Amino acid sequence: MKLFKQLFTLLAFAPLAAAAAGGAQVHLDKAPVNLSDKASLQRGAKMFVNYCLNCHSASYMRYSRLQDLGLTEEQIKDNLLFATEKPGETMTVAMNYKDAKVWFGAAPPDLSVIARSRSPDWLYTYLRSFYRDESRPTGWNNIAFDKVGMPHVLASLQGEQIAHFKKIKDHDGNEHEVFERFELVKPGSVTPAQYDAMTGDLVNYLAWMAEPVKVKRMQTGLMVLGFLAVFFVIAYYLKKEFWKDVH
Repeated sequence: MKLFKQLFTLLAFAPLAAAAAGGAQVHLDKAPVNLSDKASLQRGAKMFVNYCLNCHSASYMRYSRLQDLGLTEEQIKDNLLFATEKPGETMTVAMNYKDAKVWFGAAPPDLSVIARSRSPDWLYTYLRSFYRDESRPTGWNNIAFDKVGMPHVLASLQGEQIAHFKKIKDHDGNEHEVFERFELVKPGSVTPAQYDAMTGDLVNYLAWMAEPVKVKRMQTGLMVLGFLAVFFVIAYYLKKEFWKDVH
């Protein structure tokens, strides 16, 4: 019983301990995820292939699966097939992981299910939170992922921004430096609103790629619930009819 109480206490306070160890939480912006918006998903797929697939793989996703987004096999071959010649191949990269670890400090993770691992809101915030930091090897840092090894591959679109921080005191009187705001010091090729829309499309695609059958699964689930609701009514009246002489 004593062991059980200790285990219960550990499980109950583990989330609080993890939060304390992780420090202050970053505010996450709501990602514009709409898995039924095929136009957005197609734009996101194009962004993913052009900007992410150079370093990151998506080894659980085949190019041919993009036909579920309304693309034809010819469109996939002409516009999205850069690393291979066969639409049935998975989205892999030619970069050697050992080289990547030397260049970036860690091998770029596979992005097949990154939206399920990190959440779309985190990804949306992360892609818009890069700022110039000359103390980092790449020259970039990120509010959502401090000391990130990844350079800002979308800098040509967003431009360059710097982060402003302010000092606050906690309940114990200790000073902490917290993020206050971004300042765009060098505009990119698109406006901030356009960049937000483009990263929104990319995150929308990443969320779809993490579970391509989610929309169909939810539709099937609603159909099953509807069937069970109708069947319950029928079963109820059948039960009343069969048991009327007993009651």
